[in-house]
Amino acid sequence: MKRSLLFAGLLLSGILGCYCAAQDMAYKMPPKEIADIALAKLSPSVVISNDSRWLLLLDDVPFLSVEELAQPEYKLAGTRVNAFFGPSRREGYAGAALLDVKTKAQYPIAGLPEGVNILEAEWSPESSRLAFVIREKDGYYLWMASVDDKTARKYSARRLNRTASSPGPARNVSIRALWLDEETLILPAVPASTGKFPEASPVPKGPVVQFSSGKAAPARTYQDLLKSPYDEQLFDYLFTAQLVRFSPQGETEIGRPAIYLQTALSPDKRFLLTTTIDRPYSYTVTMRSFAQTTALFTIEGRLVKEIAKRPVTADGMGYDTASPFPRNYNWRPDKPATIYWVEAQDEGNPRANKVPFMDVVYQLDAPFAGDKQQIARTTLRFQNIQWSDDSFALISEASRQTRRIKTYTFAPGQPDKQPELLFDLSTDDEYANPGSPLQVRNQYHRRVLYTDRKHNELLLIAQGASPEGDMPYISRYRIDTRKSTILWRCEAPYYETVVDVVDPVKLQFITSRESVKEPVNYIFHDARAKKADALTSFVTPYPQLEGMQVEKMQYNRADGLNLTATLYTPVGYNKERDGRLPVLMWAYPREYRSADDAAQVRGSQYRFTTISYRSPVFWVTRGFAVMENVEMPIVGSEGVEPNDNFIAQLTGNAEAAAKAIYDLGVGDTSRMAVGGHSYGGFMTANLMTHTSLFKAGIARSGAYNRSLTPFGFQAETRTYWEAPEVYHAMSPFNYADKLSGALLLVHGEADNNTGTFPIQSERLFAAIQGHGGVSRFVLLPYESHSYSARENILHLLYETDAWLDTYVRNVGK
Repeated sequence: MKRSLLFAGLLLSGILGCYCAAQDMAYKMPPKEIADIALAKLSPSVVISNDSRWLLLLDDVPFLSVEELAQPEYKLAGTRVNAFFGPSRREGYAGAALLDVKTKAQYPIAGLPEGVNILEAEWSPESSRLAFVIREKDGYYLWMASVDDKTARKYSARRLNRTASSPGPARNVSIRALWLDEETLILPAVPASTGKFPEASPVPKGPVVQFSSGKAAPARTYQDLLKSPYDEQLFDYLFTAQLVRFSPQGETEIGRPAIYLQTALSPDKRFLLTTTIDRPYSYTVTMRSFAQTTALFTIEGRLVKEIAKRPVTADGMGYDTASPFPRNYNWRPDKPATIYWVEAQDEGNPRANKVPFMDVVYQLDAPFAGDKQQIARTTLRFQNIQWSDDSFALISEASRQTRRIKTYTFAPGQPDKQPELLFDLSTDDEYANPGSPLQVRNQYHRRVLYTDRKHNELLLIAQGASPEGDMPYISRYRIDTRKSTILWRCEAPYYETVVDVVDPVKLQFITSRESVKEPVNYIFHDARAKKADALTSFVTPYPQLEGMQVEKMQYNRADGLNLTATLYTPVGYNKERDGRLPVLMWAYPREYRSADDAAQVRGSQYRFTTISYRSPVFWVTRGFAVMENVEMPIVGSEGVEPNDNFIAQLTGNAEAAAKAIYDLGVGDTSRMAVGGHSYGGFMTANLMTHTSLFKAGIARSGAYNRSLTPFGFQAETRTYWEAPEVYHAMSPFNYADKLSGALLLVHGEADNNTGTFPIQSERLFAAIQGHGGVSRFVLLPYESHSYSARENILHLLYETDAWLDTYVRNVGK
């Protein structure tokens, strides 16, 4: 229920506990230099047309308001939706324009409603039109614009259902429409039979009862699950959708209303592959694990074949687990109408069932009346297939336990032909990663491998990791000799990535290019002619930071492990003249199996710094030396899991970073703070309770008591009962009495992330308070794991700045 903003302010700034009264009941603004950066207008998001002729420029809506977050929201089966059949907490876009790649002329898209909120946008297959999903007062509607007149028009008065099709708060530009031609597409809509919104009974009809049948069903600590029969009613009401064909001639309903997890159109546009949710529902897993039916229909909605029915399943715990039921149903993109899927041979549990092949891939051709045909099998867990045709494709298998991924060439049309190993890589070894094969659109407008059969070659697009940092490149890869030749590579002082290949034969492509001083812009390359032409000229949104110094630091841990961090120092800073600065470190730990892999240099020293609310770079303007992306590797070895030595390694990482910034002559190690979000917040609390390196910590939305995530967390797959000593040692809650320095805890009141319940921060704060430690707990009203509201974000920055000012910057002054 919507609450008053006065109560929201109380929740936000109150200091919890029986001895402390609520304080600062109104939202606060950070210092002007921080607020100006936080509110700066960023460059638009860019979506390139399928024919590479146009750039769609979308103006981001940077923040929601607390009032918007306070609107009714329904937390159902692992998702969050609003009353208008759409995702909640989505910022959207406030405007759109087209940029002609050939002429660089820019055209605003006319006809959009005033104050438009574009949820999603998508190009038609031939790029003659754009489809938009636009939020209006009572729901979401389909709009269409033609590149000829560059004017948007409402395409239908029927409300769309964007609940199951658009899960989560993150921006996802694509609509994922099923296009039949340039003007006809299929989307889920609100059924015409939808009645009034269900009303909750003020009196329950009985208790909620759950039952364990005696079969092990471990699950992670998901949030937003169904909790009552009324939740089930809401789930049915809000997620049930009717597939509708929208065209200039009108609308045609396809099949019956259902809750759709998947709708996929066959390449020849004759069939629909659907996965729908069945009852009974579960109160312990998300909707993706509910009972399901996968079936094939004609484009008119006539049932062709029921492919599979699956009961409710619990997520497999442990390395390399998978569903025991057939999974990954999809269409082959190189065939008119052929479905393929994967079946586990070990019942999805490699620990309990040792088999020579974990997975088998099957296919079935239209008219889907024959027997399934085996086309491949994998010794490790199946990952994906990149298709070309019956004579050539790539199949990948991987193991989370060994951190390896293997890719093979195989012939789908010759299942008896032995696959040939192409790549065998560590998933942590970025230096050895040759890149991803280029895919191009075929006659069905589906993406398939680009292959030069004459020369037996692929084109690979790589991140280009190296001891000098990431330097992306395009290479020609000979399949027979396993040799690659670099055809183009970005050059210092730029970081440049390939975002679209216009013509692979002529080697013409579009990149996004940035530097320390220049934000991302789009560049057209003709590599054979050695020409590059800028398509956009976006300018820095932070002119006040021009002259900020950025440096990629490299240093060693005490055991010799190479580590890196990105150092930012204030505009005009001179260490000989200005002396040492207070230090703010920001980090996020990561697990590795190999010290060599952990020691690799990651990222690029040539990237532009885009500053979101998560960034610590704000405090460069307040006189801090900021160390961002401070490497915090936790390394395992043969027979030893990474987390077995988590605290010792975490401490060693922090000590090495402190020594490095001191030896550089920049950092004052008597005035240091550390911070992070989520697992970075967890890291912060551990460093504050196990070391005395830091005067202050900023821990945002973390999990601090690992007994509350007993079936695994992050990359840890052992349960609490299998490794209780690890869970205990890694829980800063257990060491609250050892806190050194002042810890600022921040949490979203409505955190939806697995394991990071707000109670994690509440209980840690209470434990610190109970032992006389220095801490402050800020609970942000209505915020999820990621923060969205302008008022909350600005107050977050205010709180952080005040904390650093009090406990770090002015210490000893």
